[in-house]
Amino acid sequence: MRLAVIGVTGMVGNEMIKVLEESSINVTEFIPVASEQSVGKTICFNKKEYKVVNLTTAVDMKPDIALFSAGGSISLEWAPKFAEAGTKVVDNSSAWRMDSTKKLIVPEINANTITPNDMIIANPNCSTIQMVVALADLHKNIGIKRLVISTYQSTTGTGVKAVKQMEDERAGNTPDMVYPHAIDKNCLPHCDVFTNNGYTKEEMKLVNETRKILNDNTIAITATAVRVPVVGGHSESVNVEFNKTTDIKEVYSIIESTAGVIIKDDIDNNIYPMPVNAHGKNEVFVGRIREDYSQPNTFNMWIVADNIRKGAATNTVQIAEYMIKNNLI
Repeated sequence: MRLAVIGVTGMVGNEMIKVLEESSINVTEFIPVASEQSVGKTICFNKKEYKVVNLTTAVDMKPDIALFSAGGSISLEWAPKFAEAGTKVVDNSSAWRMDSTKKLIVPEINANTITPNDMIIANPNCSTIQMVVALADLHKNIGIKRLVISTYQSTTGTGVKAVKQMEDERAGNTPDMVYPHAIDKNCLPHCDVFTNNGYTKEEMKLVNETRKILNDNTIAITATAVRVPVVGGHSESVNVEFNKTTDIKEVYSIIESTAGVIIKDDIDNNIYPMPVNAHGKNEVFVGRIREDYSQPNTFNMWIVADNIRKGAATNTVQIAEYMIKNNLI
């Protein structure tokens, strides 16, 4: 198994290495790929050292699979080149997510839709992934009518420079500004850029990607995405209205049996999901599950996951694992 990681020196690329080392994939040749500035640097994988190569060299090496985390413009240009060389691509950027010819995959939900003809597979946005993992079985069993989503997203979702801005502010140093305002001791209702409808791209990703993954364009969805001074994971307050009559016992039971989800919900002992506890974990954590007494068949829940892990690296590697296991590579 010849496997390449594109963007290997970045925050998600580094996490992909860790997840790959923990995974079931027997990598016989590891190909670390990054920008020209990083070519020749050494990357350690499974206690062996590998030299970083550029994209052209990596395409010529014809890996069996390439895991991309290098930004949308790189993916748009280079994913097709890898695919033409016979390499299966799993892309972590937004480049291919809403392309009608590409699958948008969360393995716990729709990995079975992948076919041998799928050469480029899209990995959803981090905030979408953790939410749909928690909600997919509820939608399958009860049917979701409407979602009202508020996210509280880690600075790691913006990248290492954003984390550095927060750390510099916290230390009293003059930061290089990634955000338009201070992030330490602050909350910014501004994730990604604003679109013409007044929502940010991050908010519209939650709308459009959720419908595509759940294969249901009838779900009414509205979202507000907020950046918070946190490192470790994204948190989401989700209000779910169902099509059918249900109760808290059924909702709780379905979530409890959902693959990839761990319930943390013991308010008597102050136990609920928090990003500080989700950091470094592959699972999605759900708590504060309760009925919305303002209208029927509606429930609130709090969903937390490590956005760099399950929201990016883990989901990508899980897709690769599924493809290998099912002889799709």
